[in-house]
Amino acid sequence: QVPLVESGGGLVQAGGSLRLSCVASGSIFSIDAMGWYRQAPGKQRELVASITSGGRTAYADSVKGRCTISRDGAKNTVTLQMQSLKPEDTAVYYCNAEGRYSRGSYVGTFGSWGQGTQVTVSS
Repeated sequence: QVPLVESGGGLVQAGGSLRLSCVASGSIFSIDAMGWYRQAPGKQRELVASITSGGRTAYADSVKGRCTISRDGAKNTVTLQMQSLKPEDTAVYYCNAEGRYSRGSYVGTFGSWGQGTQVTVSS
């Protein structure tokens, strides 16, 4: 219903920066929140940062002060700026969005995930 496409992952040295972007498309009626999650090998998927339609943000303790999440409501995009990256930030990063989609006169809710983008931080 609402596919998400991520971009911006890659390989970076410790201390470096990366910018992840995600765009939602389809029959979007409204987006309530967008966020970034990550999953490292052998670990559960965890929240990195999220932002609501009202601009309220939340960050994992492990990335506070090093990451900034922002969104463009008009373009249905969310961006995660990461700096001072550490090897422990290595993971697949997934974009998430929740909201409502429309199909004719019908409005339903959605929760979508992107395909994931690899972030690798070398020491």
